[in-house]
Amino acid sequence: MHYRTPLDIVAIKFKCCDAYYPCHLCHDSHAGHDTVRWPVAEHDRHAILCGACGSELTIAEYVAVVRCPACDAPFNERCRLHHDLYFETR
Repeated sequence: MHYRTPLDIVAIKFKCCDAYYPCHLCHDSHAGHDTVRWPVAEHDRHAILCGACGSELTIAEYVAVVRCPACDAPFNERCRLHHDLYFETR
């Protein structure tokens, strides 16, 4: 795992393979194909897994919060720097 703080608890379902990975680097080293980002029109899809409670969040929910809405576990705010690797923006 490339990000190892106590706040790095989410997994992201990649559109290209419908599989969860903890980060883009893990996907790139294990998936064997290029990443396909989630289009804006699909930000209502459940594609984020909270590692603390197992809840699935939609992309729209995830990008709007810094804590899990189900269990209040904090997420790493610096992950916002990488959103463009996973999700298309308007």
